[in-house]
Amino acid sequence: MHRQRLRFQVSPALLAAVLGFCALSPAGAEAPTVEGSSIRVEGNRRIDAEAVRAYFHPTPDGHYDAETLDAALKALLATGLFDEVKIGLAGRGVIVQVTEAKVLGRVAFEGNRKIKDSDLSATVQSKARGSLQRATVQADVGRILEAYRHIGRDDVSIVPETIDRGNDRVDLIFRIAEGGKTTVRQINFVGNRAFGRRQLAAVINTSASNLLSFLTHSDVYDPDRIANDRERLRLYYRNHGYADANVADSHVEYDPALHGFAVTFAIDEGEAYRFGNIDIECNVPGLDASALRSRLFARTGAEFDGSAIEKSTEALAIEMAKLGYPFAHALPRTARDPLTHRIDVTFVINQGSRSYVERIDIRGNGRTRDYVIRREFDIAEGDAFNQTLVDRAERRLKNLNYFRSVKISTRPGSSSDRVVLDVEAVDQPTGNFFVSGGYSTTDGWLGEVKLGDRNFYGTGTALEGKFSYGQYARGVDLSVSEPHFLGSRATGGAELFARQGFASSYQSYGSDVYGANLTLGTPISEQTGVQWRYSIYNQDVTLSPLASGATVSLPIQQAALAGPAWVSAVGTTTTYSTLDNSKSPTSGINSQLRQDLAGLGGDVRFLRTTEDVRYYHALNNGLVGMVRAQGGYVTGWGGQQAPLLNSFFGGPSMVRGFAPNGFGPRDVTAGSTMDNVGGSMYWATTAELQSGIPGIPDEYGLKASAFVDAGSVFRYTGPTTFGAQPVKVANANILRSSVGVGLSWASPFGALTVNYAVPVTKAAYDVTQPFSFGVSPF
Repeated sequence: MHRQRLRFQVSPALLAAVLGFCALSPAGAEAPTVEGSSIRVEGNRRIDAEAVRAYFHPTPDGHYDAETLDAALKALLATGLFDEVKIGLAGRGVIVQVTEAKVLGRVAFEGNRKIKDSDLSATVQSKARGSLQRATVQADVGRILEAYRHIGRDDVSIVPETIDRGNDRVDLIFRIAEGGKTTVRQINFVGNRAFGRRQLAAVINTSASNLLSFLTHSDVYDPDRIANDRERLRLYYRNHGYADANVADSHVEYDPALHGFAVTFAIDEGEAYRFGNIDIECNVPGLDASALRSRLFARTGAEFDGSAIEKSTEALAIEMAKLGYPFAHALPRTARDPLTHRIDVTFVINQGSRSYVERIDIRGNGRTRDYVIRREFDIAEGDAFNQTLVDRAERRLKNLNYFRSVKISTRPGSSSDRVVLDVEAVDQPTGNFFVSGGYSTTDGWLGEVKLGDRNFYGTGTALEGKFSYGQYARGVDLSVSEPHFLGSRATGGAELFARQGFASSYQSYGSDVYGANLTLGTPISEQTGVQWRYSIYNQDVTLSPLASGATVSLPIQQAALAGPAWVSAVGTTTTYSTLDNSKSPTSGINSQLRQDLAGLGGDVRFLRTTEDVRYYHALNNGLVGMVRAQGGYVTGWGGQQAPLLNSFFGGPSMVRGFAPNGFGPRDVTAGSTMDNVGGSMYWATTAELQSGIPGIPDEYGLKASAFVDAGSVFRYTGPTTFGAQPVKVANANILRSSVGVGLSWASPFGALTVNYAVPVTKAAYDVTQPFSFGVSPF
């Protein structure tokens, strides 16, 4: 067995052949006339001689001159089938001597641990049963280096070797020395005044190395990701009033002291602007511009927002297509007034060229099905071509989070009015598996196993299974979600669940609940969506022997004696969100209105409504203000009362500083367990300041907060007697309030929160708990 390292150099064969032809054909001499049958091929073993002769094309007068022979030589070498080609003259004939390229028996990789063989095989173009082409092997080395660069390894050496197997067959081995991981150790921003470092660090995908980087991999140095981060920063500024902002440069330098890269983003913010006049200029005959004004997202006097212009352009394109003008397009024209810091925007509507989508070609998606990609387009083969809708499809595909990269480009079709769309979408892993544990002052010890895939077998369907076992709660939850239910843009989902709660220091009873949910989510606009659902579940209050010897509160006893009950309910959840970041928001509003009507079958009848609104606003460098208001109401109907388990119970989710079930209507009967028995109404409000912690890197995701909470749960509507015994319930609408400080950590596994709050106002029978914390599974 003979191993040979491949050395790459320019072969002099072509140059020698051309010089030879020039010597054989001096200036002014007539090139010999050669018949096709006079071309003799030597050295070929697998490749037919006629296939070689097919590359020789005489001049119109039937001659082979130096130029035509040179073209044949280049064409034969370009096939990659030959290691060497020599062309000579013998009398009035041509002799072609070839050395055939060896056939690849196997393409293998040695030394690779961080990238699988299957992934590298998909990267290189040298394939088994193909020919060994030195130029291709050299390019494959570059492709492998690029693959390692994307996982943060620049110190990689690759040596291709061949193993001779005889009979012109060789194995190709890429010997890889992976070296160490090169990561981003420091991220700096220069020129930023309007937004602090922490706000900008939350915008980009790259982060400096920290204790959890082995999970997120966001510290990997990837030039493509850095370039994308520059664009994300520019768009962030553009969407927050800074129309002229530019991220001129991202300087990357290896710092030996840090043992990694330091990345510096140079930002030119420019001036802040607001919208001036918003107008539509229509140059399409028959199209009424006034019918389009309601589709505009930009508003006079509002802070300039580049995304509002893009959304307006998309909405106009869709509306014009509905009105019968599929080729019309809107082009935003802006005019800046530097004195008033206002930008006038005019959407100029013109009739575009009549082009049609001939084909949508998709490549790069080794896992995701083609139809999953195609359904994100508002246009299909044969439809009018509209660049605005193509850009919208590209954004949708990126937002799916199925792909490492997405790029849609256009090229001419088979005729001047045809366009071919090329979609390059590179898959990324979408599955997850977590085995975790945690503890909170509400739920006690908790272990959890969660597994799922948001793009199951490339179909776009999301599956998830969650199993938990804890001190006070146990459960199983299986769910499936289809983002394009029945071919529409609605999201359909189904869930099966079973949950069991146990008595704790906060309540003397447990509960068993099992059932199913069917959901259908329909988007109304970019900010608004509605989820419709049907729920059917069985719920039961359970009692356990009490070691204290106290009597269980009478309303709890009555709920337990009523036995299990089926709840059959329809409901909606309406969500409105303008948050700039769903995980760590610094500006915007999030509102959620939820309503459930039980009684369409089942054993109980009630109407339950809740509302939760949060408003975020960046105050200055790294400081964010948040105001929250929430409230709810539940009432029975058809002569029934709302069940105990569907009532409201005051606790730290409303007013921190109080224990779970710590405030609200309470049984105050002496000698009883004095349980919180729930109210039919509640309200709560919060004012909070959030900030990063000085001296702690932003990449750790730690935030400190100071807050004021206030709220109340009241209006008990349960039973007032139990047999002949009266039920003594404290039911006053008393203000509960607290002040405190908190610490939160946005870990890769979820949010950890620690709060210390001191109640300021409370009822005498309330249960307080100044210190509370919760750890999601880790």
